[in-house]
Amino acid sequence: MGYSEAFKAHLASGCTTLARAWAITRTDGVELGFTDHDVALTFEGLRFAPESGMTARAVAQNTGLAVDNTESFGALSSEAINEADILAGRYDGAEVRAWIVNWADVSQREMVFRGSVGEITRAGGAFTAELRGLTEALGAQNGRVYHPRCSAVLGDGQCRFNLDKPGYAIELAAEEVEGAVVFRFAEVDGFEDRWFEKGRLKVLTGAAAGLVGLIKNDRVAGTGERVVELWQRLGAEIAVGDLVRLEAGCDRRAETCRLKFQNFLNFRGFPHLPGEDWLISYPVSSGTNDGGSLFS
Repeated sequence: MGYSEAFKAHLASGCTTLARAWAITRTDGVELGFTDHDVALTFEGLRFAPESGMTARAVAQNTGLAVDNTESFGALSSEAINEADILAGRYDGAEVRAWIVNWADVSQREMVFRGSVGEITRAGGAFTAELRGLTEALGAQNGRVYHPRCSAVLGDGQCRFNLDKPGYAIELAAEEVEGAVVFRFAEVDGFEDRWFEKGRLKVLTGAAAGLVGLIKNDRVAGTGERVVELWQRLGAEIAVGDLVRLEAGCDRRAETCRLKFQNFLNFRGFPHLPGEDWLISYPVSSGTNDGGSLFS
């Protein structure tokens, strides 16, 4: 890292006034600042609060492609990082920046870490957050897999389907909720049975606003009641009357893409890829040779 000349002179003075500061930007846009100094610091357009009691270990940095990492510790409180937000997943993947700063002159500072929040553990009214450097992203798998089913996510930049089209999403108030995982609606007109299966449920208002659940089952009973079950419980409670959005589901088959969404031009799979029985076939002099399956 390259320190400024003024910061170098301060470090070389033998009498320093240094503190650490962190900025956390959540995926929902909320930005928080913390410092281990005893008074608040302000720079980068953000106030860094001392009330959290937040501190950190030394940053482990490498010259190669290994992931830089460190850990941050702090107290759980309603004013800063609270347990409810952690359970709701609001800090999952949040961006983190960390500085060493001269608290007597905050213009003298250097960023020593930039990355994201990894695993968070909590116990005894405190939390420990693993911080992972930018090289963490280099470990992600890239490229396409030759597979009959689509590799895109419904509505993303590859799929390009607009879920705001009429008939593919609906916003309605929660009527009956069981454990933030099962939702019952008296009647949802205009959507076939299992229409939202493998889709998403987004919470738009209330304590769980911004949370998203993946839909496991979507059934319409004989009485017209619709039951939507998620794969996993949402991290915050849903109250009756909270607004939710149901989005149509896609099983990534070519037939579904063509008939349900009329989006086959953007299909990202290989539906005509030969199967294993074709790969092990061999020529024969008798029988039916029409190119079909050998084992049908």
